[in-house]
Amino acid sequence: MAHDLSDYRKSYEKKELLESNCPENPIELFRDWFFVADESELVDEANAMTIASIGLDGFPKSRVVLLKKYTWEGFIFYTNYNSEKGKAILNNNHVCLSFFWSGLEQQIIIKGTAEKLAKNLSDGYFESRPDGSKLGAWASEQSNVVTSREELDQRLVSFEKQFENQEIPRPKHWGGFLVKPVSIEFWQGRPNRMHDRIRYTLQKDFSWKLERLAP
Repeated sequence: MAHDLSDYRKSYEKKELLESNCPENPIELFRDWFFVADESELVDEANAMTIASIGLDGFPKSRVVLLKKYTWEGFIFYTNYNSEKGKAILNNNHVCLSFFWSGLEQQIIIKGTAEKLAKNLSDGYFESRPDGSKLGAWASEQSNVVTSREELDQRLVSFEKQFENQEIPRPKHWGGFLVKPVSIEFWQGRPNRMHDRIRYTLQKDFSWKLERLAP
């Protein structure tokens, strides 16, 4: 079966990205773009991002996760450290994050290094989660093969009984990653495929070098 998509066309005409409007630190520009995306009715989940890593099998793999916090230091998300994703990152901490807000015709690509978040910070976020999400972190052996949906449901019920009427602690295998960026590229769609691409690259003195890339 073949489906030819060569005639698909879209003209990008909403905005422009000029060097004169770019701050010295890319986190400031990320903050400005994220604020607009988060407030826009054209974007469902502004904090949904794709993270790509190199798996233990040598293949790259990408999946969508949720950004939970960003600071001057980097970008934070949470996962099961024993999952396929967690093991891949712990084995090779070079990752790529990307945001694509199609309604705004914008994309952000972040290359960086990931490291485990401090335990107290993972504890603090875990405590803020609903009990159902806490129990899910215990019940799901993420990425492992399961025999059926019933097996998952039974594991959830067993942990509901185990932690009944008590505080649900954070599993040691669950926590956050902080991705420290080494480059951040901002992409703004423009007409005739002449898109704006501005890349910031971290320098040895921790300043950022700004360059325009051809589309």
